[in-house]
Amino acid sequence: MNTRTNTINSVAVIGGTHGNEFSGIYLLRKWQQNPTLIIRDSFSTQTVFANPKAFEENKRYLDCDLNRQFSLDDLNNPELANYEQSRAKAINLQVGPKGNAKTDFIIDLHNTTSNMGPTLILLQSDAFNRKMGAYVKAKMPEAVVVLEDQSTVEEHYFLSSITKQGVIVEVGPQSQSVLRQDVLDWMEEMTQHILDYVELHNTGSLPTLPASYEAFKYEETLKLPEDDKGERIGMVHRNIQDADFKPIRSGDPVFTLFDGKEICWIGDYEAYPHFINEAAYYDNNLAMSLAKKVIVEV
Repeated sequence: MNTRTNTINSVAVIGGTHGNEFSGIYLLRKWQQNPTLIIRDSFSTQTVFANPKAFEENKRYLDCDLNRQFSLDDLNNPELANYEQSRAKAINLQVGPKGNAKTDFIIDLHNTTSNMGPTLILLQSDAFNRKMGAYVKAKMPEAVVVLEDQSTVEEHYFLSSITKQGVIVEVGPQSQSVLRQDVLDWMEEMTQHILDYVELHNTGSLPTLPASYEAFKYEETLKLPEDDKGERIGMVHRNIQDADFKPIRSGDPVFTLFDGKEICWIGDYEAYPHFINEAAYYDNNLAMSLAKKVIVEV
């Protein structure tokens, strides 16, 4: 991004970072057949199919999670050379390199099996991102904004951290390896609003935005209950299942053990679970992310 004018000159829309998250992959095909849908006057747009082999094999990834391979240390380590690590380096060359990227802005498209609806994940809370969240929520009231700005962009390992500005569009619930029209439509609508926002930002034509809006700031991750051998001994409580972005308070049950006992969450804040029971996180035994509700001042 040109730091003097703050203009976004080039955008990459990336789908298929995970091979079994189909909405972004099929939207890329649609846009490649009709590029005018994602073209705007003030910037160039390219599409990138991030993990084609994982899609061919109907898997999230072949060797490791592609969306965790973009730290500077990993990108600069030639010994990390399995399929996804190699893809990360190739994508970094194509749209980056991270730290001095030729591309200004990434929109990375994801599905979740969790009941999160259309969610915009921001890696930064600078003015550009705060206004983007306000614009998307004004155009799409059902949208949810999540802040994952606990690390700098340089420290993040997500694909969308290659460029100085980047966001994740995360839409669900959608089972792995299927398509749902409501979810695909949400993803397409949110992507179009983001592209429109960049155009309006570049041309100094942004409408009057709300002075503030609600968002959710990532706080911590809860693991599924395990025994001493690392075996799973419980599951997400029925009161929590599908209740993404609904509040829980200290003492509320979050897990049910297979013997019928309940485990309650103990915390000193009102927590908002999301990525609840995400299927892709079972290999790490992760149950949900917790966030605090915050007010973003535009």
